[in-house]
Amino acid sequence: MSPSVSDKPPAEDSIANAKAALKQTTDEPSYPFYYPYHDLNEKFPPTELFEHTDPGTRADPAKPHLLSANTTTKDISPYIGTEITGVQISELTKEGLDELALYAAERKLLIFRDQDFKDLGPDRQIELARHFGPIQRHPTSGNVKGYPEFHVVYRDPNNDILKQYRGPNRLSGTQWHSDVSYEKQPPGTTFFFILEQPQSGGDTLFLSQAEAYKRLSPEFQKRLEGLRAVHSAVAQAEFSRKRGEPVRREPVETEHPVVRVHPVTGEKALYINQGFTRRIVGFKDEESEYLLKFLFDHISKGADFQVRATYQPGTVVVWDNRLTAHSATVDFENVIRRHAVRLTPQAEVPIPATA
Repeated sequence: MSPSVSDKPPAEDSIANAKAALKQTTDEPSYPFYYPYHDLNEKFPPTELFEHTDPGTRADPAKPHLLSANTTTKDISPYIGTEITGVQISELTKEGLDELALYAAERKLLIFRDQDFKDLGPDRQIELARHFGPIQRHPTSGNVKGYPEFHVVYRDPNNDILKQYRGPNRLSGTQWHSDVSYEKQPPGTTFFFILEQPQSGGDTLFLSQAEAYKRLSPEFQKRLEGLRAVHSAVAQAEFSRKRGEPVRREPVETEHPVVRVHPVTGEKALYINQGFTRRIVGFKDEESEYLLKFLFDHISKGADFQVRATYQPGTVVVWDNRLTAHSATVDFENVIRRHAVRLTPQAEVPIPATA
């Protein structure tokens, strides 16, 4: 009698799974146009300040151009995250995009399903994102040849930059950050779309910096308001140089308020993150380290104001970078390809909260 399925050695299943996963990455990427591009000769000038009016200021609070009778929404948690089906971002009018900015500010994170966004082509993708502000051109990461507006996130057997960046001796790959917060005018409404992803894993963790601020005692909130912190691009640039990859613009260090105010909703939020915040201005080293460690621990341990964004083919994630922090979840073997792209419109100079 031949062995039953239950008698099949577990090792055979493991080998078969590994071979299947490896076959996936021996083929070309499904979207080779967005393969990460690095040009050592590509240089950007220093950033200049610009006037910015958030599109959400023009939005109808009822959002009739965004949310119709055919739209389904599901809040992931009371504090952050809404999943949306039944609307195409590519078909939104200017009024609908304004309402999208407002909704992203209110819910912090929006997960749009079944989108055609990834197939629109680069010019239309950039046109849509530019509605929310000038798109940040990343000084070090892989972009798309001829389109420096794209920030490419890519991992396969030959590319594991996240593991290299965090170092080989970390217990966890989790690192909370707000994208390029070192910019003079950091991002606002941010777009992230998936091209290829593993069947499980590869999610993104998000948290509400607004709820993190609200959890603090009133006296502690008052103490934080008025403080400023230095956000630095130096480590990111040094890492790229060591890898022999571009530094397109010399790294900057910028002071931002520890507590900022959203220009549309008026909501207050912490604006610190482990990825780029280095020190509190005016504090001695030990004082700064002590306070930042407390704040970093506070946001990282706040599971009740965190959510996990999952991806499917056609998923587009939109978040307000002023009110959130996020972390990649590197919980899948790098024999599996994960390929995604970010468009990162910049917003206003952060508005400080006052006690």
